[in-house]
Amino acid sequence: MSQTMQAQDRQIKVQVNGLGTFYLPEGTTIGALADQIDSQDFVYPILGGIIDNRLRDLHRRLKDGETVELIDLSTEAGAAIYQRSATFMLLKVCRDLFPDRILMVKHTLSNGLFCEFNGYEVNEEEVRIIQEKIDELIAQDHPIKRLRLPRAEAYQIFEKQGQMEKVKVLQQRGMDYVHVYALDGYYEYFYGHMVHRTGILTQVRVLPYAPGLVLQTPRKDDGGKIQTYRPQRKLAEIHREAKEWAEMMDTPHLAALNDLIEAGQIDDLIRINEALHEKKIAEIADMICSDPKTRVVLISGPSSSGKTTFAQRLLIQLRVNGRRPVSISLDNYFIDRVDTPLDANGEYDFESLEALKLNPFNEDLSRLIAGEEVEVPVYNFITGTTEEKGIRLQVPPGEPIIIEGIHGLNDRLTWAIPAEQKFKIYISALTQLNIDYSNRIPTTDSRLLRRIIRDARTRGYSALGTIKRWPSVRRGEEKNIFPFQENADVMFNSSLVYELAALKPLAEPLLKEIGPENREYIEARRLLKFLSYFKAISTTSIPPNSILREFIGGSCFED
Repeated sequence: MSQTMQAQDRQIKVQVNGLGTFYLPEGTTIGALADQIDSQDFVYPILGGIIDNRLRDLHRRLKDGETVELIDLSTEAGAAIYQRSATFMLLKVCRDLFPDRILMVKHTLSNGLFCEFNGYEVNEEEVRIIQEKIDELIAQDHPIKRLRLPRAEAYQIFEKQGQMEKVKVLQQRGMDYVHVYALDGYYEYFYGHMVHRTGILTQVRVLPYAPGLVLQTPRKDDGGKIQTYRPQRKLAEIHREAKEWAEMMDTPHLAALNDLIEAGQIDDLIRINEALHEKKIAEIADMICSDPKTRVVLISGPSSSGKTTFAQRLLIQLRVNGRRPVSISLDNYFIDRVDTPLDANGEYDFESLEALKLNPFNEDLSRLIAGEEVEVPVYNFITGTTEEKGIRLQVPPGEPIIIEGIHGLNDRLTWAIPAEQKFKIYISALTQLNIDYSNRIPTTDSRLLRRIIRDARTRGYSALGTIKRWPSVRRGEEKNIFPFQENADVMFNSSLVYELAALKPLAEPLLKEIGPENREYIEARRLLKFLSYFKAISTTSIPPNSILREFIGGSCFED
């Protein structure tokens, strides 16, 4: 009997969480195991596995005695694998149909992923053909292979495909071997996992969205189905502005940023990027001052967007315009802690709108606008109650009141204030940099890294603690912030093209403290791999009024 036949006869014992013990032929992959699992046990397709708190793809061969937790579309990791694999199909189809174009994977837009061709505007007929070809790939159930190639061979493949920016990034990283995915003669490098065959990806939709297209796949909470696309015109416009800024700074992708760092030109880039921020804030201040009816300026955005620093810089620009703005903290209008509503886990939901004293807040705001003196409450976060004595406050006639908080774009917060008296600002760190044209940088990654560093510096939290709390933070954003984005009068992108290079040396040691015994090790490893693509820079040239200083320290606005 041959060695191959003997290997096939050998059995391994594998424990599958929730399903018991499996006896499998030696060499069985997670994908092959997944193909055997009854659909009654998993409603959604299996997309990967977790072994020893490490995320593994469907190509991974199982070993005797291992315990594997299978993941599907009901998890964030599974939804990301699904979208990434669908993106691979989209890239392959577009390369076949339009070999003279480059498809650039740009950013999330509503419940889809926006992509565009370099120098070409896609039309509806072309999108229809792309959809047909994707459907064919799915129906034919092509294998997606994972190859471990010597770097020279990988470079040669991507050079042949005209992906020189990918070659440059891989060269800068300096790996001896590169894991490459192959699909029917097309090759790609992704910094995340993929499925092992196209037939798994039965829910993939492509929509025209000028000047490009939107790729849709099911998200974690979508019940395994693609939801109706919800256009977000204002968010799309701020992403377009971010693209223009990246082109202006000659940083269309990570390789270009790393080249600037190596050439010693990062200080110039920092100055230009910060000047763009200042110019935009000044423009927003001008917009506020142009309408004498505006009395309340509401600033909202997700966690770690830099709302506090932005509000301070906006206040300065308003004063430059001769205005005398006053700011109010929503935190002082919390109800007593014991009366705070509870979330689904039975814990205090401080991000709920009902955690605020809405009627007293609106009454005080109305009186301040009318020119009356008001005793603004002071909330004691130690006792969880409002102090007996507040602070007397009066707003100069006609001057704006700045309010910063997660509910700022929700009209229920300021129900008593006429719409014409409100100016709403949405702020978020909308990453303008790609690793390469196929690999985008999720906005949530930048915000999470900002928060990890700030929590460690100002609150004494470990990276482990911050990552543990992050899913709860994200759920609050999905409920209280993102549904109201398009209500904004203007949007501000607080991302800085150089920031991940500055965050890298601060975040890496914090992430390395998370050991493999923790579930959060999966996320820590992913973020560390992501940061490994960046060349680190010093923070000495970052100005004290930079939004980034809110997280790394040294801000001129800190007490």
